[in-house]
Amino acid sequence: MSLLAIDIGSSRCKAVVFAGTGDILAQHACSYAPEFPAPSQAEMNPERFWHAVLCCSQAVAKNLSDPVRALCMNSHGETFVPVNERNEAIAPAILNQDNRATEETVWLEQTIGRRRLFEITGQIAHPMYPVPKFLWLRKYRPDIFAPSVRFLTAIGYVLARLGLPAYIDYSLASRYLAFDVRQRRWSEEILAATEINAECLPVPVPAGTIAGTLDGPAARQLGLSPGTIVVMGGHDQPCGALGVGAIDAGRVVDSMGTYECLVAASAQPSLTDAALAASLNSYCHVVPDKFVTLAYFPSGIMMKWFHDLLYGEACGESSTLQDWDSSGAESIHYGKLEREAPAGPTGLCITPNLIGTCNPDFNPRARGIISGLSANTTRSQIYKGILEGLACELSQMTGILARAVGEFRDVYVTGGGSRSALGLQLRAALSGRRLHAMECPEAVCLGGAILAGVACGEYASLQEAVELVVREVSVLSPDHAIAAAYAQQAKQYRHLRSALMAITSPESSEGHLEER
Repeated sequence: MSLLAIDIGSSRCKAVVFAGTGDILAQHACSYAPEFPAPSQAEMNPERFWHAVLCCSQAVAKNLSDPVRALCMNSHGETFVPVNERNEAIAPAILNQDNRATEETVWLEQTIGRRRLFEITGQIAHPMYPVPKFLWLRKYRPDIFAPSVRFLTAIGYVLARLGLPAYIDYSLASRYLAFDVRQRRWSEEILAATEINAECLPVPVPAGTIAGTLDGPAARQLGLSPGTIVVMGGHDQPCGALGVGAIDAGRVVDSMGTYECLVAASAQPSLTDAALAASLNSYCHVVPDKFVTLAYFPSGIMMKWFHDLLYGEACGESSTLQDWDSSGAESIHYGKLEREAPAGPTGLCITPNLIGTCNPDFNPRARGIISGLSANTTRSQIYKGILEGLACELSQMTGILARAVGEFRDVYVTGGGSRSALGLQLRAALSGRRLHAMECPEAVCLGGAILAGVACGEYASLQEAVELVVREVSVLSPDHAIAAAYAQQAKQYRHLRSALMAITSPESSEGHLEER
């Protein structure tokens, strides 16, 4: 018996088959690219999600000795597909990176109120969320909005294509900016203010709910057996948190991908003044009756930019921003740069904000800065300088998150960035936290497999599953000597980042809602 988890990302889909012990039996990924029909717009034919799921599932199921008993799908957030009454797409999927609905986002925040919106949804207003885009479609594309019967997630669209109910779990529903995270239902207040019919939204259910079983035709398309159980997954960040064992308060995860995301589990959402001031996200976990709070910043995108600048995109074309150092070519290049990096501080201050900042200011106009260059600066110094900047940024994020959820000493790391020993050493030293490296490199898919395993009876509970399959391989304590050596450079970084905010902050108070 095996468990299949599929993660539908914004630029690629990945399928991983796990044994009941948590060992990986097979994996496969398919990439796709968005389209940009106009400034600030990002779309994709939803058939690409569908075909990627089929391709990945067929590839991993091909030579399995143990048949897949249950399938669970996870997904990136915010992306939605307008469909008709037969759940057929009537327009391209509008992606999370689409920022067309700036004016509608401002209107929504002013109408509901910044604090009230945060109290209900655990989010701050931003055009990446679906609800502002619904308002935009109603105003500018009534030919799409009027015939749209529902607005489905990528998972919901795939479920419908499989002949199953197009449910949405609580964690992905939280990413719509209209979900009451404490009541776990669509907010009547927000829907009334926006005049959006609740019937247009998917039916919310807990993650781990069995959506149904595959009939013969659906099973053949996926390369699986008829009767395979299909289980609801959720948003990739809380699924990844489950995959490293963050099911109770006290465990904090650092997922190092395109964005580096700190995720803290808790018994209640963090809807405090401190959380609001830092623009944190706090919403439903994929673990029943639990919540997650997120703080994040651009990370892997900076590393990929530097790699492609030096070696060209062709050297790393097998990678994506979600797994920025996974290709053989990039691993070789990064390894060489890491070996040649200077022993001490570089004296460089490099901010990773190529596409703006995230917490606490969400400044879309901020851009990356490299300070301290000289005629003798080498590529290895710049490489290490980027790692130093990421460590400085993480240090700030851990402080922001700790003020909202309570102090924590340990952070459990996963994702592409965790492969850099030098990067981990700097992060541990500058944040003052102890870093736990996990054995499984596919935390999001492992979280989905855990949900699938509990749903089909392979595990008695999430707790039992975590104890069985979640394993760490090493623990890195902060080196206080390194922290002391970086005290001045870290101070300079903070000053540089503050200056960056001062010179790029929008003149109006509405600027934080513009394109990220």
